[in-house]
Amino acid sequence: MSQLTAISPLDGRYQNEIKELSPIFSESALMKYRLRVEVEYLIALSKEVKIKEVKGFSDEDRVYLRTIYEKFDTREAERVKKIEKTTNHDVKSLEYYLKEKIIKIKGLKDCVEFVHFGLTSEDVNNLAYSLMLKDGVSFYQSSVGKLLVELKSLAVKNRQTALLSLTHGQPASPTTVGKELAVFYSRIFRHLNHLKSFSLEAKLNGATGNYASFLVAYPNVDWPALAKNFIESFGLNQTPLTTQIEPHDCLAAVYDCLARINNIVNDLNKDMWLYISRGIFKQKKISGEVGSSTMPHKVNPIYFENSEGNLGLANSLLRFMSDKLPISRWQRDLSDSTVIRNQGAALGYSLLAIKSTLKGLSRIEVDKNRIAEELNSHWEVLAEPIQVVLRKIGYEKPYEKLKELMRGEKISKAGLRQFIRSLKIAKAEKDQLLKLSPEKYIGLAAKLVGRYIK
Repeated sequence: MSQLTAISPLDGRYQNEIKELSPIFSESALMKYRLRVEVEYLIALSKEVKIKEVKGFSDEDRVYLRTIYEKFDTREAERVKKIEKTTNHDVKSLEYYLKEKIIKIKGLKDCVEFVHFGLTSEDVNNLAYSLMLKDGVSFYQSSVGKLLVELKSLAVKNRQTALLSLTHGQPASPTTVGKELAVFYSRIFRHLNHLKSFSLEAKLNGATGNYASFLVAYPNVDWPALAKNFIESFGLNQTPLTTQIEPHDCLAAVYDCLARINNIVNDLNKDMWLYISRGIFKQKKISGEVGSSTMPHKVNPIYFENSEGNLGLANSLLRFMSDKLPISRWQRDLSDSTVIRNQGAALGYSLLAIKSTLKGLSRIEVDKNRIAEELNSHWEVLAEPIQVVLRKIGYEKPYEKLKELMRGEKISKAGLRQFIRSLKIAKAEKDQLLKLSPEKYIGLAAKLVGRYIK
């Protein structure tokens, strides 16, 4: 398969953008993660003194066993797929593959039937999928971290650059470019830390979660303790009570957190698109690039648009998986099996989108002339501070007077100052109001950036 024959754009057009996820979420990678679980489980059994049929492995034995999954490649994966043509069962085919490898070694062939001992497929799968998600999310976190660095830099650099606000799409009290970007930084930072706090979970307790076959074979082994130690050796937490499947509640929580961060980034994309449309940000021209097939003048905000679309795809998958995977009929149904395979696609679209937003941010610069022009065209936004000061000094119906003068109307600098001079108020307050300008009416916006963006 090449980029030109792939059905999914993730494996086609965008393959190079997310190539770091291929060793984690591909079919071959899934086999490798499963193989790791099977091998390490066999090694764990060899360490349990009450399981005398599996002798303690030598250092050389353990090195060989781990080499089976550490050096697992596409050629080996093809052998597993060949076995699967007969078994029509992906996990069983991997078990047979591992037995083929082990039986060749004189010192290990006696323990070959302890491969997959007492396990159901879900015991292997739930560990493998949690490990895959854990590794895949680390790349997502890294890219979001880079996004935060870029947002922080832009926020600090533009913390004092006044900007006309639009609430309900209408001119409103000014803010600063930096403070508005700082809001996105703060939101993403908070939820990224939440994502990092998750500890994924797994189970290893047999066909319906009761250790039944384990106990029949070895009634004196503390199987829940063995399972707990085994699961924790992967950096995961044990889910102690389950049916045949691990309930996926923790996976769902991670998907929800990913979707929440994606939503915030999408909010940023849409704001940046609108700011560019307004002329607040200019886009850098790149030599050789074309913005339109027919309109030579155009420089389009394609990276923010691309990110928006891919975040929509990502969240569709993440939300569906979050809703679907924790639900299973009675002790087990198989409808989760095909769904959970798509967590790689969800991470792929998410990572692609974050990278697109980063590219978009790297190509913008503030147009201060346009910002100043906008602010100077909307002196009516000073109605808010004027009526607040008038309230403070007990002026009769100040809100209503400003409303009568300005609601739905634009007013010039000269017209506003003429109104202020006509007010029958003390000179101190009048002088205070006359000093107001849209550019300077930014409150604590600049200081808030310095205070909360560290």
